[in-house]
Amino acid sequence: MATVALLLLLSAASQGQTQDPDTLRRLAAAQPPARVASSPPAAPNRVTAARTSSGIALDGVLDEPMWQTATPVAGLTQKDPNEGQPSTQRTEVRVLYDEGALYIGAELFDTSPDSIVAQLARRDRFITADRFFVFLDPYKDGRTGFYFGVNAAGTLYDGTLYNDDWDDDTWDGIWDAHVTRTARGWAVEMRIPYSQLRFQARPEHVWGINFRRDISRNNESAWLVFTPKNGSGFVSRFHELGGIAGVQPPRRLEILPYVTGKAAYLDHTPGNPFNDGSKYSPSAGVDLKLGLGSNLTVDATVNPDFGQVEVDPAVVNLSDVESFFEEKRPFFIEGANIFNFGSGGANNFWGFNNPTPDFLYTRRIGRAPQLSADVPAGGYSDAPEGTHILGAAKLSGKIGDWSLGTLSAFTKREHATIDDGAGGRTRAEVEPFTYYGAARMQKDFNAGRQGLGFLSTATIRSLDDVTRDRLNSGAYALGVDGWTFLDADRMWALTAWAGASHVRGSEAQIERLQQNSIHYFQRPDASHVEVDPAATTLTGFGGRVTLNKQKGRWYTNTAAAFLTPGFEVNDLGFQWTSDIINAHQVVGYRWRTPTDWYRQINVNTSVVGSWDFGGNRVHQMVWFNSNIQLPNYYWFFLGGNALPDRLNNRRTRGGPLTINPSGYSVFGGFDSDDRKPVFFGMEGSLGRFSQGSERSWNISSYVEWKPMDRLSLRVSPSINKLRAGAQFVGTLDDPAATSTFGREYIFAPINQTTFSSAVRMNWIFTPKLSLELYAQPLISSVDYADLRALEAPRTYRFVPTDGVGPDPDGAGPGEPARVTADDFTFASLRGNAVMRWEYLPGSTLFLVWTQSRAANEDLGTFRFGESFDQLIGAKADNIFLVKLTYWWNP
Repeated sequence: MATVALLLLLSAASQGQTQDPDTLRRLAAAQPPARVASSPPAAPNRVTAARTSSGIALDGVLDEPMWQTATPVAGLTQKDPNEGQPSTQRTEVRVLYDEGALYIGAELFDTSPDSIVAQLARRDRFITADRFFVFLDPYKDGRTGFYFGVNAAGTLYDGTLYNDDWDDDTWDGIWDAHVTRTARGWAVEMRIPYSQLRFQARPEHVWGINFRRDISRNNESAWLVFTPKNGSGFVSRFHELGGIAGVQPPRRLEILPYVTGKAAYLDHTPGNPFNDGSKYSPSAGVDLKLGLGSNLTVDATVNPDFGQVEVDPAVVNLSDVESFFEEKRPFFIEGANIFNFGSGGANNFWGFNNPTPDFLYTRRIGRAPQLSADVPAGGYSDAPEGTHILGAAKLSGKIGDWSLGTLSAFTKREHATIDDGAGGRTRAEVEPFTYYGAARMQKDFNAGRQGLGFLSTATIRSLDDVTRDRLNSGAYALGVDGWTFLDADRMWALTAWAGASHVRGSEAQIERLQQNSIHYFQRPDASHVEVDPAATTLTGFGGRVTLNKQKGRWYTNTAAAFLTPGFEVNDLGFQWTSDIINAHQVVGYRWRTPTDWYRQINVNTSVVGSWDFGGNRVHQMVWFNSNIQLPNYYWFFLGGNALPDRLNNRRTRGGPLTINPSGYSVFGGFDSDDRKPVFFGMEGSLGRFSQGSERSWNISSYVEWKPMDRLSLRVSPSINKLRAGAQFVGTLDDPAATSTFGREYIFAPINQTTFSSAVRMNWIFTPKLSLELYAQPLISSVDYADLRALEAPRTYRFVPTDGVGPDPDGAGPGEPARVTADDFTFASLRGNAVMRWEYLPGSTLFLVWTQSRAANEDLGTFRFGESFDQLIGAKADNIFLVKLTYWWNP
C-alpha cells in the first residue's frame, strides 16, 4: 500500500507542472485573444530567424521581448482530415537563435481549450494527444534532417529524417521543451542546442524547416508544408529557414559513465556448484560521443550494459528458419538507419517472399555463445548467457558530399567451466574472440534525383584447433546500391542493389555450412548444387531491382530479386534463404478524398513467383488486399490469396523436392478510433490447402484502456490453430528406400494450438519519470500423429513407418537408429518492470525487475487452465537491476 500511495502522490504532484497559476497569468497577459483560422494568412516559403542577445526562460510562456522581434509564421494547412483546407485553429510560430541554440516559440490558439487532449507518455511514445513539431534540414540536402516535438502534457519526441520520406525515432537528443496551458489554448518553447544538430560551417546558414500541429479531437494534422496523400517527398518540400548568421558548429563532446548493481535469484538444481540460487554482479562502463570537426561524430561504448531493455518474447519454432528478434539495445538502434541498404529513392518497397537479407543484424554482436560444452553424466557447466562486448564504436556524418557510417565491435573469448560432479573441473571455449565491422557510404546527385551507395561488413574470429571446425574464421560482404527518378516529377523511382558474400573456414566447417538450412547443397535431386568436402570458402551473389510509381491514385510496384545458392551473410547479417529467384507485380488504387461514407480506401492486388536456380517453381501466389477508413475513424481490412501446386525444396531439410498442395487463405480485421479512452481491434485469418496438407486459423485482438491522462493498460491476446499434414521429424539411412535416394524422410501430422498475449501497463508520472510493466504468457501444445515417410520425390504422398532404421549389425549389440515424435506442451511467462527517472537532462536512473518462468508437459492436448496453473506454480528466475547514468558535457 505504501508503494501505491507513493505512486499516487507522484502522479498528483506532477499534474501541476504545466498549469502553474503564476505561469497561466503571465501567458494570458502575453497572448492576444484566440481567433478561428477561417481566413489564415498564406504560409511563407521562407522562415526568418531573429537573433536574441538576451536569455530565454524556457517555461512555455512567450513573454520575453525578443519573441516579438521574430516574424510569426501562420497559415498552417491540413493534411488530415481535409487535405488542403486551412487548419481549424490558429497557430503562430516564431524562431530565435543565439550563439548556442535555436529557439522555437509556438502559440497554439484554441477556441475550445477545454477540449485540448494532454496525455503523458514515455518519450517518443505516440499516444492520443495534441502535439507540435518542428522539422529541420540543416544540411539543406532535401533528404535528411531532424525532428523535435512535444505534446500538450510535456512529452518529448525527437528523431532523424532520411530518404526524404522516412523517419527514425531511435535518436534521443539532449534538448528541452516546456508547454503551458491557458484559457486561450497552449504554448510551446523549445531550445535546441547546435551540439545536437549537424551542419556545415558557413558565415550564413540556410536550412530547411517545417512545422506540424496535431489537434487530437479532430484527428487533424496541419503543416507549414505537407506531402499530399497521393504524393511523395517530405524533406525535399521544406521551406527555407534563413537569417542565421555568425553561428559555427560547436565542439561536441558528451561522456556518459554508468554504474550498475545486479542481483539474480535463479531456479537451480541442488548440488550445482555454479548456482546456489543467487548471484550478485556489480559493473561499470562509459559511453562517449565526440565530434570530429563539424560533420563527423564518434559514438563509443566500453563494457556496455543493456540490462534495462525489454525481454524477448518466447516462441515455439518447429521450422528450419531462425527466429528473428528485433534489436532493443540503445547503442545499436540509435542511428541504425545509416546502414539501411537497398531502399533509397522510392517511398515504398513491397516484399512477397522477398529474399533480400539484412546485411547488418546487430543482434549477432553479443549473442549467446554459439558452441556448447560436453558435460559428462552427473556433471554441471557454467557458461555465460551472452558474449561480453569489450567495446564498440560508431562513426557517422558526412565527408564532403558523402554520408558515412561505420560500426566496429570486439567481443570477448568466452569459456564454459565444466564440473564432472566429483570435483574435477575443465574449461571449454564456447565463443572465440571476434571482431565485427560494417561501413556504409552514400551520395546523392542532382538534388537527390539519383543516389549511389556502398556497404561492406566483416566478421573475423580468432579460432583454435577445436573451434576452427565449428565456426567460420572470416565472413565478408560487399554491396552497392542506388536509385534514380525517371521523371522530373519524381513519380517513378528505380532502385537497385547488388552484393557479394565470401566466407572462409576449414574444410569441415565449410562442408557443414553447405549443408545447413540456408543452403541444403546435399539435396539428392538438385542438379545445380552439390557438396564440395574440400572447399574452404563459400561465395555467393545477390541483387534486387524495384520500379515504384509513388504518386497519383494509381500506383504500382514491380520487383525482381535473386540470391545464388552460395550467398551467406549470417555471421553479421540475417538471411533466411538462398538459391532463389523472386519477382512480383503490385497494382493498387487509392481513394483519398473523404465522402459521407468513407475517409479513404485502398485496394491492391499482386502476382508473385519464385524459382530456385534449378528452374523449380517454389512459390506462386495471387494476392489481394483492401482497407477502408470510415467517417468515425474506424479501419476495416479484408484480403486473401490463392496458391496453386508448387514445389518445396525445404520440407525434407536437405532431401528431395516435395509438392506444396494448392490452397487459399483469407484474412480481415478492424481497428477502432484510438482517440477514445477505450479502443480495440481484432484480426483473423483462415487457411485451407488440399490433400490435407494444412488447415489453420488465427484470431488476435487488443484492447487499450486509458483511465487517466498518464495511465494506459493494453492487453493483446491471440490464439492460433494449425493442423499440418507433414511436420518434419527426422531422417533415417535405409538402403531399401530407393525411391527417396536411400533415406527415409519422416514426417508426422500435427495438431498445434498456441495461445499468447502481451500485457502492458504504462504509468507516466511526469515527462521525466515513468513506470512500465510488460508480461508475455505463452502456452503451446503439439500433438503428433503416427509417423509416415515420403513415398516419392515431387509428390505429397506418404507411407506409414515405425521410425526404426535397419539393424546395423544383425544379431550384434548395435542398436538401430530411431526417430520419434513426442507430444509436448510448453508454457512460458516472461516480463519486466522498468522505472525510469531522468533526474537531469541526459542522466537517468533505471530500476528494473525481470522475471521468467517455464513449465513443460509430455502431453499434446491443449489445456489452458491446467497449463496456466503449472506455469504459476513453476519456480521463477528473478533479476533485479539498478543502473545510474550521468550525462557530462565538458
